Order: sequence, then structure tokens, then C-alpha cells
Amino acid sequence: MEPATSKNRPKSLKEFVGQEHLVGIDKPLRKAIEDQHLFSFVLWGPPGVGKTTLARIYAKALNARFYELSAVSAGKADIRNIISEGSTLLESRPKVLFLDEIHRFNKAQQDFLLPYVESGELTLIGATTENPSFEVISALLSRCQVFVLKSLSADDITEILKRTKVKMPKGALDWLIKLSDGDARIALSTLYNTEKLYGKITLKNLKSAFTESFIRFDKKGDYHYDTISAFIKSMRAGDADAALYYLARMIEGGEDAKFIARRMVIFASEDIGLAQPTALVVANEIFRSVETIGLPEAAINLAHGVSYLALASKDRSVYDAYFAAVEDVKKLGNLPIPLKLRNSPSKLMKDLGYGQGYKKYDPESCLPEKLKDKKYLQRKKK
Repeated sequence: MEPATSKNRPKSLKEFVGQEHLVGIDKPLRKAIEDQHLFSFVLWGPPGVGKTTLARIYAKALNARFYELSAVSAGKADIRNIISEGSTLLESRPKVLFLDEIHRFNKAQQDFLLPYVESGELTLIGATTENPSFEVISALLSRCQVFVLKSLSADDITEILKRTKVKMPKGALDWLIKLSDGDARIALSTLYNTEKLYGKITLKNLKSAFTESFIRFDKKGDYHYDTISAFIKSMRAGDADAALYYLARMIEGGEDAKFIARRMVIFASEDIGLAQPTALVVANEIFRSVETIGLPEAAINLAHGVSYLALASKDRSVYDAYFAAVEDVKKLGNLPIPLKLRNSPSKLMKDLGYGQGYKKYDPESCLPEKLKDKKYLQRKKK
């Protein structure tokens, strides 16, 4: 039976919502699909943002034989079976393999896959929530284009929910959008679970259905993402008890300990930041402990780190400041760097004013002229 979240899965780019930087007019993935360009690539981004859907749309546009595997459960035998399906004059379409959670394939499995991708016998589409630079072997990664997907905006989630034709009051819609946190899978699964359990969509029913969905943990499906989300949000709220509970659920459910530790390292900078800079040191040491000791013993290291991060003071000012700077870079491009900050290795450059007026500890802004009064780092006064 097809999962409920697949009911409204787009079949073409015309129906696809979000990722305009990849599928908008003249953007790289749209051009690849429209031009039927056959190549291997990796889709890197958070859960529920369209990775599987884009892979299917791409394969359909190329009229390819599409194979879909999850690296959680697949192995070399599955790859052999796909390769052994020989081509004939009547069946000469390319083979496209969509490998979900490609970061779960170990080095030996990736090495096994490499020659088939290199020879063109398989066109690989990998999907991952993890940085492929760390999780995909360099030889395989060098043969793939990497596309970075973003969390869906509130407007994107709104549009996706509207297309379900399920009626709901505005308060319920707003809650569902906030709950999803840019993940269409969470929004849709909660909506359909509520409809199945209660029939009518109300805010109360949505909350009840969402609570029910946390009863089990499935490392292969939606609950994998639900649980890590609850884990992060519990630490963010300073609720060490809840964070430890979700940690225990993940470990007992067979979650990859490095996946948990990696999320903690990100959390240390994103949510704690300058409020307690040592949090990043602790998180990195926990990650190292997981690497060197491994489970089950490293569970105690993880519990130690989770408790520390949950109870630490929180400050997202660095995170917000960086992405505010990113927005200006995207919007304004490469603005001229002030002459006083430029390197002046030659007489000509010095004559042109390069490096003139520079003082080591000058409090005057070092930003380009157009941004000289901009303040990205907004720290709360204690």
C-alpha cells in the first residue's frame, strides 16, 4: 500500500513546490531535466524537502529504468541484481539508481558501487541529510554533482497542504506549518494520520494525532526524523529529561550513534554559540568518544553531552548573524572591499591607495561602503 504521504507526490516540475534555486527557470536541475542530461548527482538536504520526488521526476523525464533503494537495508546483492538486469535492443533505457540515505553505505559498499557509476552502467542519485564530504568516499563523490536543498518555507508548506484539499481551520493550519519546521513529510503525515484517526481536522485532533505518532521509533521511516527533531527541540528548550528520553529511544531503536553526535556538534554552535563557547569543545569530544569507543559504552558519553548541552545557556546570535550576512552576499554580490583592507604587495598598488589608512585596532567599520553601518551580530545585553 502506498504511504499516505505519497498521495500528493508531484509527478512533474510543474507540480513541484520549493527549491527554486535548483528547479526555477534556468536553474541547474530544471535544465538537466528539460535537456534530459544523464549524469550522477547527490541531493543533500534536510528531511521532507523533496529529494525522493526530484529523483523520480528526473528519472521519468529521461524515460529511465528507475530503481529505488534505502542504504539502511540495501547491500551489494541489491546492486548486483540491478546490474544483472541486462539491456536489450528493446530495453536500452538507462538505469537510474536512487539510493536514499547514501551516508549509511559503508566504505566497502560504496567502493563496490563505484565502478558501475564510473562506467555509466548505473546513473546514481544519492540522497542524504548528512554532509556528503564526510560520508561519501571521495572517488564516488568526484563523479557526482552535489545539489544542496533547503528547508521548505512556510509558504511552501502552506501550498503543499492546500493541494491536499483537506479542509482545516486557520489555527490548525498555522500550528501544522509551525510543527513541520520546513519538513513536508511531517506536515502531511500528521495531517493524514489525524484524518484517519479522527476524520475531522481540528487543532486539538492534530495535537492528539501527533502525540500518538511518537509512540514508536522506526529508523527507516518518518519516525527517524520525528525523533531526532524532538531530541533537538528538547535540548533547545533546556529540557534535559526529555532530551535523554529521546536519546535513549534512538539508541535502543538502532540509530547510528555518529548521526546523533554530529547533530550535537551542530547544535553546540547553532543554539548555544557565544553563550557558552565550551559547548562546541564538549560536543566535539563526545563525537570523538563515539568514534573511538562505540556503542554500547559510548551511550554514557552521549548522555553526558546531551545533559550538558540541554542545560547550557542558549544564544543563536552567531547563527542569525551569519545567515543575515549570507543574504547580503546573495543580494548585493561582491561589493568592493575598502582600499585600506586590501593587500598592497607592489608599489603600484600602494600608489593606488591599497592598504592606506589601515590600523590594526581601528574601531571603524571594515565592511564595504554600502554596508558600513550594518550590524549582523546582535547580542542581547545581560
